[in-house]
Amino acid sequence: MTERLPLFPLNTVLYPGLVLPLHVFEERYRRLVADLLTQPEDQPRRFGVLAIKDGREVAPVRENHGPAGPLDGLGTVTGDPLEALYHVGCVADVASAQEQPDGQYELLVTGTTRFRLRSVDVDGPYLVGEIEPMDEEPGEGAGALAAGVERAFRAYQKRLAGAREASLAGEQDLPTDPQVLSYLVAAASVLPSPVKQELLACADTAQRLTTELELLRRETALLAWLPSLPAADLTRQAFSPN
Repeated sequence: MTERLPLFPLNTVLYPGLVLPLHVFEERYRRLVADLLTQPEDQPRRFGVLAIKDGREVAPVRENHGPAGPLDGLGTVTGDPLEALYHVGCVADVASAQEQPDGQYELLVTGTTRFRLRSVDVDGPYLVGEIEPMDEEPGEGAGALAAGVERAFRAYQKRLAGAREASLAGEQDLPTDPQVLSYLVAAASVLPSPVKQELLACADTAQRLTTELELLRRETALLAWLPSLPAADLTRQAFSPN
């Protein structure tokens, strides 16, 4: 079963269960938020977050200084957003929305469920997608894999803190649910956006955990060999101005 949702392309990947703050300043996305806020309070205020494969979040300045169109900033020659966006995204629930005096918004959203993008409507002020929710199965051996990923993630955190010349503030509790753990590790690891997208799109939890285990071991070994790597390179994270 498919449904229509407004789309918010970003240069970052949102995962189910994770929280993302957004500063919304472009006119097209202010319209999106305003439209959501006109809905009855008992209805969910949701939109789809998709990572950008080709392009950028913020539209270039137009010569006529008019508002950006729904495709502005997406680097597709053909004008087909399906070529510029990854096709697996995450539904975002608006947890809080504060409108500023200048009409901009400060949002706090929570990722809920994954979806697959089937088609895109570009006729309005912002993109609207026909999306299909994606269920996720545990997969074979997810529980055992989760234990291994937890150990590997703690070792990775210690190596990363050392490379940053920082200290860990005690050992934090990690979720015991393998699926929740897999998403938390994906979000908290310093990885390129295409890799984070690959983790979001994994067929099941076991596949994601298997991939994470390999990545964490590789990254931890790399950090051990490169202790003097500039902290700016190690901590570079995607920033979402919108």
